[in-house]
Amino acid sequence: MTALKMCTSAGDISLKLYVNRAPQTTANFLKLVDKGFYNGLHFHRVIRDFMLQAGCPHSKDPRSRRAGTGGPGWQIKDEFNTTLKHDRPGLLSMANAGPNTGGSQFFLTTVATPWLDGKHA
Repeated sequence: MTALKMCTSAGDISLKLYVNRAPQTTANFLKLVDKGFYNGLHFHRVIRDFMLQAGCPHSKDPRSRRAGTGGPGWQIKDEFNTTLKHDRPGLLSMANAGPNTGGSQFFLTTVATPWLDGKHA
C-alpha cells in the first residue's frame, strides 16, 4: 500500500493506494502525481450522496465547459480485482467512460456504491 496526501482548498485528504491489487492503475496515478498533472485541478463533478470527481485537465478553469472531458493523452486498461469493493464512503477509484478508457480522472465515494464494483478500479 502507498499513502498519499491530497491538499485541497477544503482541507487535506489522506489516500491509500493498493498497489498490489491494481499495479498498473496505481502506477499510472502515481506517474501523474509525480508529474504534477493534478496540481491546480478542481473537483469538476460533485453529486450529493454519491461521489466527487476530479482529474480533468480542463478543470483548471472552473468555468470551463470542457471540464470533465479531458485526460492525460492516453488510456489505461481496466484492472479490476474482486477484493476491491466500493463498499463505504471515502474510497478512491478511477473514473472511465467505458471499458479501457481510464486515464487521469478519479472519484472519491461519499457513500457505498456497490454497483461500481467490476467497473472501476
